[in-house]
Amino acid sequence: MIKAVVFDFGQTPPDSASGFRAAEKEAQEKIFRHMAQPLKETFLERYRRVRREYHDRSHFSRAAMWREVYRFYCLEPDEALLLSWETEYWDTVKAHTALFPETTHVLRALNNRFHVALITNTQGQPASAAHRLNAFTGLERYFRLVIVAGEDGIPPKPDPLPFKLCAQSLGVAPSEAVYVGDDWRNDVLGSRNAGLHPVWLRHESVQRNWPDTPMDVPIITRLDQVFELDLLQT
Repeated sequence: MIKAVVFDFGQTPPDSASGFRAAEKEAQEKIFRHMAQPLKETFLERYRRVRREYHDRSHFSRAAMWREVYRFYCLEPDEALLLSWETEYWDTVKAHTALFPETTHVLRALNNRFHVALITNTQGQPASAAHRLNAFTGLERYFRLVIVAGEDGIPPKPDPLPFKLCAQSLGVAPSEAVYVGDDWRNDVLGSRNAGLHPVWLRHESVQRNWPDTPMDVPIITRLDQVFELDLLQT
């Protein structure tokens, strides 16, 4: 019997896809111009490779990632400049982020039947107070528990610890919790390996190249489809 529904944050209650695209484009242009690299295609290939490697290690600090790009070209970055760019990056993401239209209704309705919680990875920002969740005043009241994985000694997803810690704090077994998220590695595999029931959100309004993976988990294309899951019917 399911007693808890737990959510990822980014790209799950809010849509921030356009924000990340805009922020990444701005960051790439700033670094390319500052480094004065002659071949943009080669630069972008290196930049995207470093970004992918950082994501695969669940290391989300943009400043750290950009530092590695500079050092690949044997350049020592201006640390103050990197930090200012990181602040501008997150300002751009926030400016282009909005809740999915159905989010508030879904969270409110779920609270009538289940423990509702949130596990989000830190984005490598200077402090948890800067997390994007804080841009949505009033949203946090729908979550009995919020865990920012990657901070305060809690490893980032897909490590099983934040999922198990969440279930324990809610007073439920992992098998009594559903986890809804958009990221195949961090959310789907991470929650499944911790014993929760993963649900993969591939929102219909998000333009994205979804990973080509075996479809062995429930997939929803809107948050309100969570109510149609067989898991929540008992």
